[in-house]
Amino acid sequence: MSGRGRMGGRGFGRGGGGRGGGRGPSGECVCPQCGYRVPHAPGTPCRSIMCPRCGIPLIRA
Repeated sequence: MSGRGRMGGRGFGRGGGGRGGGRGPSGECVCPQCGYRVPHAPGTPCRSIMCPRCGIPLIRA
């Protein structure tokens, strides 16, 4: 079986078989320190929104 690769030729090597980096439009942004939550706005990264309580960037929940 030459030329099939370690994973059996199923597209797992060199980035194949993976999914996109985006998580889609749904979900929430959350403060990792205090738990403050806000709905995620499409096109706006959570890390660009600051927590009004703590002043640190939010992360995707």
